Amino acid sequence: WERLIRSVRKVLNSTLQTQHLDEEGLQTALCEVESILNSRPITLESTDPNDLEALTPNHLLLLKSNPSLPPGLFRRDDLYVRKRWRQVQYISDLFWKRWIKEYLPQLQRRQKWGRIKRNFISGDVVLIVDDSAPRGSWIIGRVTGATPDEKGLVRQVWIKTPTSHVCRPVTKICLLQETSDP
Repeated sequence: WERLIRSVRKVLNSTLQTQHLDEEGLQTALCEVESILNSRPITLESTDPNDLEALTPNHLLLLKSNPSLPPGLFRRDDLYVRKRWRQVQYISDLFWKRWIKEYLPQLQRRQKWGRIKRNFISGDVVLIVDDSAPRGSWIIGRVTGATPDEKGLVRQVWIKTPTSHVCRPVTKICLLQETSDP
């Protein structure tokens, strides 16, 4: 919990450092940050293997998964437009991009070579690290297959998402929930 607060504070400081916001703009930006944080997946909702809906803090606080519609894409030149809303949306996009680069690697546990780490197996539920995903979008999938190297360590996995079937290296996924079947 404290690590999450520290990482959010660090990203907020770097994002808002060069921005000049009035009180209303700052409050709106903090509400957007709150929405991003509360939309992160914690664990799966059901035990159904085909259901990939994740339980989020928004489910507990608001009783729904996504409180607002996803925003559009904003560019740097939108920053200087008179409308403060676009500036706040741009700041929110900056926060999202920086936060997923700092938060998601914390979810990937790294261990020394001397310890044997559990390999990904079919049935594991994973969070896919995608830098191009829109703000507040968490891509969750289920591992359907794994490709080990000559040492027996899994280096890439096949993942079934709600919309497609993709292959990703293990460095681009985070284990969300282990399968109950070994």
